Amino acid sequence: MYIAQDTKNRIKLLCKSKKISMETMLIDCSLGVNAIRQINDTKGMASFSLARIADYLDCSVDYLLGRTNNPNSHKS
Repeated sequence: MYIAQDTKNRIKLLCKSKKISMETMLIDCSLGVNAIRQINDTKGMASFSLARIADYLDCSVDYLLGRTNNPNSHKS
């Protein structure tokens, strides 16, 4: 089950572990500040935004969505 706050928390934790501010990550991903706010919005975050963040943080989208606890599940 998708829990929006869990996605936001996973993004924050990954940024912290990589010593990257969320603002820097969003700028580097060419995303606006509202991209993170949209997670809790009823419309949700755009899939391309989530994919950009996952690529930037070198984790899977499934990890960000809480479908796996392994951030490296995208690596074969």
